[in-house]
Amino acid sequence: MSQPFDCFVVFAEMRTGSNFLEANLNAFDGITCHGEAFNPHFIGYPNSDDILGITQEERDRHPERLLGHIRKATRHGIGGFRYFHDHDPRVLGALLDDPKVAKIVLTRNPVDSYVSWKIAQATGQWKLTNVKRRKDAKIRFDGAEFEAHLQALQAFQVTLMNALQKTAQTAFYVAYEDLQSVEVMNGLARWLGASSQLDSLNTALKRQNPEPVSQKVENFDAMERALTRLDRFNLSRTPNFEPRRGPVVPGYLAAAKTPLLYMPIRSGPEQMVRRWLCALDEVDGKALVSDFSQNSLRAWKRERPGHRSFTVIRHPLARAHEAFCSKILTTQKGSFLGIRKTLRRAHNLPIPEGEPAADYDVNAHREAFTAWLDFVRANLAGQTAVRVDGHWATQAQCIQGMSEFTLPDMIIREEEMTAYLPALALQVGHPAPPDPEAVPTKAPFSLAEIYDGQIESLAREAYMRDYLMFGFDDWA
Repeated sequence: MSQPFDCFVVFAEMRTGSNFLEANLNAFDGITCHGEAFNPHFIGYPNSDDILGITQEERDRHPERLLGHIRKATRHGIGGFRYFHDHDPRVLGALLDDPKVAKIVLTRNPVDSYVSWKIAQATGQWKLTNVKRRKDAKIRFDGAEFEAHLQALQAFQVTLMNALQKTAQTAFYVAYEDLQSVEVMNGLARWLGASSQLDSLNTALKRQNPEPVSQKVENFDAMERALTRLDRFNLSRTPNFEPRRGPVVPGYLAAAKTPLLYMPIRSGPEQMVRRWLCALDEVDGKALVSDFSQNSLRAWKRERPGHRSFTVIRHPLARAHEAFCSKILTTQKGSFLGIRKTLRRAHNLPIPEGEPAADYDVNAHREAFTAWLDFVRANLAGQTAVRVDGHWATQAQCIQGMSEFTLPDMIIREEEMTAYLPALALQVGHPAPPDPEAVPTKAPFSLAEIYDGQIESLAREAYMRDYLMFGFDDWA
């Protein structure tokens, strides 16, 4: 039977018990763990000069060479090493992508690992083999420091999990408490392909700080209060079920002469910005640069050092009204006739079969728009079969999609365009930029004519993420 793996990696962190795990792995015939092989400050162990003849200097130049040596070194067994989140990132991709590299994930309660780390820092004692030489210390809990510690651990765990999911792999998970179980250690050895088993665990390493946390932290009350405030389960998050959006580069618009690039968000003040870009260089709309590909946009940027890019965000309620009137209510060119038909049939949207006629009054418009907002809420929550279109997707998601290629230099609010667009043009050398001029929305009734508390509440339910992320207040 062939070996399931060529080598193994223990993904762990400081003070999670990785030394004890390594000691027990090395107790099995045919398993060799080479310490922290890719620690940027030493190779393997603090006093080591090399691993398998590869020096630290050589490893730093060619990290893949050391990985190859570890794969091949054990003729009748398997070799591996420990890897922490701040170790050489150049090898991480190769480790995660290769199913022949066994992944062992060691975890520990982050409060315990943090306290242990602080004590080790204070005493200088990172391993204990003789309890008579044990050094004792109490530490002060630092809330900000712990939060940073926690975020680093969680981010690395998410990176590992996502990589394994995408490559259809699984890892052997070991908790700190499992390290005291000889049965778990034997199971891990069998998983790695070893035939030997242990009767008992390695006893050379001793637990350094066996007391309760309350006896190891001098400001324990402050620590309890700080941990109570931490939102461990992310209860305050804004749920986001929208599909990811990529950068819509073909829709970007550049001025004819001035090195300015507009990255529009649909159903925003696009016509107003387009007209301003034309006025900026005294050209018509045909002179504006559009239909970019990613390559042509890179070329445009290279040819215009000092360029600036921007996008404009609109109040979510005003934007929802624009999308409704221009894409759903009307049947004219540019509207979404297929979605319109589905909304009338499957979602009972109270809009006319054709273009709104004389009997479509302000009350009918209010009723139809409130129903539209209710649909958008369900649509953005992934509860409908209709696609989430860019005209009513959240602006936060649109900007996140832009970031896959490049972020705008400036995010401007619609009501602040008069101040910031001319200022942006001045930054790139335009001598006298004009003010942008308002363009009226084409709608049978204005938002002001139908606005009330119910409509504002529905908009907040649908666009909670935009209200939160951009700090929008009520529309009126």
